[in-house]
Amino acid sequence: MRIEFAPLNVPLRRRLQTAAVMQWVFSFLALAQCCLAAFILLALSDWWIVALLYAGWLWLDWDTSTNGGRRSQWMRRWSMWEHFRDYFPLTLLKTVDLDPKKNYIFGFHPHGVLVAGAFGNFCTEATGFSHLFPGLKPHLLMLPFWFRVPFFRDYIMCGGLVSSSKSSLSYLVSRPEGGNVAVIAVGGAPEALDARPGALTLQVQNRKGFIKLALKHGAQLVPVFSFGENELFDQIENPTGSPLRRLQNRLQSIMGIAMPLFHARGVFQYSFGLIPYRKPIHTIVGKPIPVVQTPSPSSEDIESLHKVYLQNLTELFEQHKRTYGLADDQHLTFI
Repeated sequence: MRIEFAPLNVPLRRRLQTAAVMQWVFSFLALAQCCLAAFILLALSDWWIVALLYAGWLWLDWDTSTNGGRRSQWMRRWSMWEHFRDYFPLTLLKTVDLDPKKNYIFGFHPHGVLVAGAFGNFCTEATGFSHLFPGLKPHLLMLPFWFRVPFFRDYIMCGGLVSSSKSSLSYLVSRPEGGNVAVIAVGGAPEALDARPGALTLQVQNRKGFIKLALKHGAQLVPVFSFGENELFDQIENPTGSPLRRLQNRLQSIMGIAMPLFHARGVFQYSFGLIPYRKPIHTIVGKPIPVVQTPSPSSEDIESLHKVYLQNLTELFEQHKRTYGLADDQHLTFI
């Protein structure tokens, strides 16, 4: 395989952008394991009292991830995230103003491999979320498992990440004062296994839990589509029914997390590695769908609102697809 090396005279700003993205990839793939290992080593060292004190803090703080989390505006405004934004680049666009007195559920599509658009737009201020949507606080939902890992849980909560459990989502969208935005990558881990350039298939047909909670608490539903999310990585072919896909599905059912075998470019060469391609990501926040609070929604209520949601998501995609380089004959497929 011919390796295409990066030139030596790459500008410093691009080096900083690559470093910021490399840090993000490391945090996503390996930081939790490093934090767990550090805690174990600390517990087995002469500093075991520090591990014991942290364990006590962890016990007292156990439910924070399901009660709105603990964000840090200082961390969300790190200049590193501006380099992260400029690497792709990443942009956030709104279609209408949102009332800060209401609560919202943002349905984020597609999941992609590492949900770069969701992280950059809603866990940092690099794309100006607070400026575009004053009075609203975004919370990206993440698998509950990650909030049990020592040290790592504190780091991710600083960015506004919270548990994706039912109680966590209910807490956010039931606040009477409003102003909360729960961001859900609706396709979840299974959709990541189909994330590759050109993919427009969304796993959303049977995803109705967030619809039910929106009805129960009267939260407004907002479809969000991130153009370019699936263009960041290539993935080893794993068609439905293949041995690899069966293994991935099995591991996902056991561990709750997807194991896509993805690749893109490296740090000093462009031929292979785990650094995403420099492809633009444009995240479009659609119009809110009015939801009438229904404390005990019926199956018919859920189905009806789900159809409206899919229709609005389709309209959002069709309205903007030509602007971002897609052809007229390219359409979303729901499975």
